[in-house]
Amino acid sequence: MAHHQEKEEVLLKELIAQFLNLEASTKSVITVTDCSMSSDSKKATIYITVLPENMEKEALNFAKRQRPAMRDFLKQRARLKTLPFIEVEIDQGEKNRQRIEGLLKTIEEPYLG
Repeated sequence: MAHHQEKEEVLLKELIAQFLNLEASTKSVITVTDCSMSSDSKKATIYITVLPENMEKEALNFAKRQRPAMRDFLKQRARLKTLPFIEVEIDQGEKNRQRIEGLLKTIEEPYLG
């Protein structure tokens, strides 16, 4: 991956995190965990996690509804050659990592006592 694209992904991740922090309700915590851009920079997928987990669907719907406002926010703050279309998805990899971590803790606890 080109260094330039990596820098854009990091910038998008940080700016979208700022935007969600400003705009989201206090009912849940939305964390931006990753960003990946298409090779032509026309599409960016933002990956999020949500706590509590039962608010995930509501938070994802909120984030998807906010995509036009996210683009405006990016337009004002990021100097990008191409302003990408934003897609938002739940970070399944992070959820799986947390689930595995939790399972490992339950396995380790009897041996630590």
